[in-house]
Amino acid sequence: MLDPEQVAARADRIRASGLLGRSGQLSRLFDYLVECSVLGKAPKEIEIAVEALGRGADFDVTQDAVVRVYVHKLRRRLDEFYSGPGSEDASRIVIARGEYRLCLESNNAAAIETPLPVRPPLSLGNKWLLLALAASLIINVSLVGFGHFNQVPVDDTLARVRANPIWSPILSDDLPIVIVVGDYYIFGETDDSMLVKRMIREFGINSHRELEEYSQDHPEVAERYMDLGLSYLPTSVAPALRELMPIVSVAKKRVRVVTMSEMTPDLLTQAHIVYVGYLSGLGMLRRVVFAGSQFAIGETYDELIDRKSAHHYISQSSSLWRGDPNYKDYGYFSTFAGSNGNRIIVIAGTRDVALANTAEALAHPQSLEKLAGRTTGGRDFEALYEVYGMQGTNVDSRLLTTAPLNTAAIWRN
Repeated sequence: MLDPEQVAARADRIRASGLLGRSGQLSRLFDYLVECSVLGKAPKEIEIAVEALGRGADFDVTQDAVVRVYVHKLRRRLDEFYSGPGSEDASRIVIARGEYRLCLESNNAAAIETPLPVRPPLSLGNKWLLLALAASLIINVSLVGFGHFNQVPVDDTLARVRANPIWSPILSDDLPIVIVVGDYYIFGETDDSMLVKRMIREFGINSHRELEEYSQDHPEVAERYMDLGLSYLPTSVAPALRELMPIVSVAKKRVRVVTMSEMTPDLLTQAHIVYVGYLSGLGMLRRVVFAGSQFAIGETYDELIDRKSAHHYISQSSSLWRGDPNYKDYGYFSTFAGSNGNRIIVIAGTRDVALANTAEALAHPQSLEKLAGRTTGGRDFEALYEVYGMQGTNVDSRLLTTAPLNTAAIWRN
């Protein structure tokens, strides 16, 4: 059976693996369950939602499956740990099926679940003593865990990611890195008094320059359309950047973030480019990225078409609007040589869960190594992920295919 010290030691190793990400919901959920295990407590779903995942007291577990989604993801990450760094351990920490408590299980096929000990009733005085000791232990566990997580183990994990052939070429030279986020340009329409009465998103107008060109070609609207300096981003861009920025933030490396509506063609020859966003937000990069690709973007931008098999990979994200919380989405990744000794990396999705999943895959050493194992050894290739979403969260995914890119065709066209 596990005692609190064993919980702390095992938890530190799991945190140190980097599989839980950096300061995200999974980390908070894991830390909360560790604290509960120290207290011998099996928390309820509503308690996890409020105390670990930051939901309000009015959270309805019958209408929102966020706790079950993250518990499912945490189970997957624990399985990854014990099939990798923890594969030699005699036993493993698991989340009990049908409950939200940590258990000790034999790390083999004949696994026997052993719940963490729940202490017998104590006198009032002993209860206060136990709570004081438990609180002290939790504080120390958290401090030790934070120290380990933010020092050597995280550095080791980042070092493995940065050393991967996908990232190392853009981190080992003097060229700057430009993170391009796929935004959507918005302009205003004014009334006779020149007050903006509505904002417009026009698919054919994606920057201030294109708005000016459109106004020159359509003088009848030139006086009514106004640049507001506004654009919007998919919600998944923020968690994607949270995963990726620590990777590229190395000493003496200049990193700049621009929106696609601000991007100029000269950047394609002056810097390494890392695109983060929807496939529909690729802008001027679209023709570059897919000129030598096995895939083409469909007319709706919510699909990718395999040119060889003619198979259509269509996002089901619209099912959210039909009331279906479960759906498939597709993530796209490619890396290839630029025209001037630089590299271009594309991390994209048809919609949010696919973009978030693809960024996660590119930020963890295990998934990077799996991706590298599917390639034929070339540096210029692309990959397609099928992602399973539930209520806006990427629950699971699988790497569907990888294929070499024809970079000569990219720059010739």
